[in-house]
Amino acid sequence: MIILDPFLEVLGLIVDIYFKIVVVQVVLFWLIHFKVLVPSNKYAQKTVELLDKATVPVYDKIKSKIPTVFSGIDFAPFGVLLVLYFISRLIANLRILIVG
Repeated sequence: MIILDPFLEVLGLIVDIYFKIVVVQVVLFWLIHFKVLVPSNKYAQKTVELLDKATVPVYDKIKSKIPTVFSGIDFAPFGVLLVLYFISRLIANLRILIVG
């Protein structure tokens, strides 16, 4: 059972990193939306492109299952964050059960 611990630790790390990627994308979207950050900034454009490549495929899968747009607000990032949180808790509890 100890063999699974490093695997679960790496899996938890990946989930945590993806959680942070989604949070950064949401914050960046709101900064651009409220004109705190200029969308023509080349660094902002590259960052948005990179984050979109990492998140849009997951958002599209959620949107295909459940319509997530309500009054023009996309709830797909919230759904992804919620699922990632539950997966993170599951991994943490499994590690506690395995390691003791």
